Amino acid sequence: MLNDTWEIVYNAAKAVVNPKKISEQICSGGVGAAVVTKKGNIYTGVCIATDCSLGMCAERNALSTMITNGEYEIKMVAAVNKKGHVLPPCGACREFMMQLKNSSDIEVLVDNNGTVVKLKDLMPYSYS
Repeated sequence: MLNDTWEIVYNAAKAVVNPKKISEQICSGGVGAAVVTKKGNIYTGVCIATDCSLGMCAERNALSTMITNGEYEIKMVAAVNKKGHVLPPCGACREFMMQLKNSSDIEVLVDNNGTVVKLKDLMPYSYS
């Protein structure tokens, strides 16, 4: 069961899920993510999948939007697929987040039961 704050984050991620075929090689929107910054702003993003694997996960897409808007510190992150299932971030997204400022205490929603873990626990041996 998600608490009220995580329900807002979950719903923000779910709201941007909208699978679309963009071309023969690209589809997007099968996964949505929401990032809450330390300032309390929410940024969202969708996955972009390509045949040649040069796409982008929903989390990194949301993080890119956050950075574009001049914010660099994350408080919470969640990703959701088109069926509403919470997805923990992949290794690339975990490492990307770990290299941001004050990142080890980022809260990550890892399942629909409301399980939240710190990024440092998901990524104990990061590159940084």
